Amino acid sequence: MKNTSIKTISVITIFAVAMAFLESVVVVYLRKLYYPSGFNFPLYLIDTNILSIEWIREFFTIVMLISVAILAGKKFIDRTAYFFYAFAIWDIFYYIWLKVLLNWPASFFTWDLLFLIPWPWNSPVLAPIIYSIVLIVLSLCILHCYDKNQSLKFKTKEVLLFVVGSLVILYTFLIDYGKLIFSNNFASQFFSLASNSNFLDIVSSFIPKYYSWLLFIVGEILILISIYLFWKRNKR
Repeated sequence: MKNTSIKTISVITIFAVAMAFLESVVVVYLRKLYYPSGFNFPLYLIDTNILSIEWIREFFTIVMLISVAILAGKKFIDRTAYFFYAFAIWDIFYYIWLKVLLNWPASFFTWDLLFLIPWPWNSPVLAPIIYSIVLIVLSLCILHCYDKNQSLKFKTKEVLLFVVGSLVILYTFLIDYGKLIFSNNFASQFFSLASNSNFLDIVSSFIPKYYSWLLFIVGEILILISIYLFWKRNKR
């Protein structure tokens, strides 16, 4: 890998680690307000205004990661790699900082609320960490090959495997609260769920107990096959 790429990766690493600290600090404040005894399921009811702000904050978190990737790269392919790398480092260090600040999570199998858009995501902590590690591997493979071939491009099969694998993993994150919404006929009221007392009553009593590790593994295998095909085609 070229020195310029290594330098860029180093700067992005610093940015992502610092950004993860800010993200974890926000969570520290929220837990002091809404989970003074420590975060756990079921979810407590959060003020609607605060919830709306959290949605917006999460959206702009992704905007920030995309922005730094655009600045770091020159073409779509290396910008994609830098985004994956920044996202993965940010996600991993988010949990590292929470462990430092709150001594949480207790284990890799502790359940966490991952994201709120379009509805709450949840899984054991280990799942997003594994996904992030694989993203780091993918991003470094792309950047290594890109340094040798500036005209590097993705193949359709590689993209499809990655996208399908990621969607399978996303499904495992979204399914629990998705079932609460669709099985209880709240879909037509989706944009007012934050103030829907019936929905909030259900959420406030829901405790996740089962995570589909089998589906997660299937998703990861598809992504790893995508990485392998990409690396095999471009390593020389």
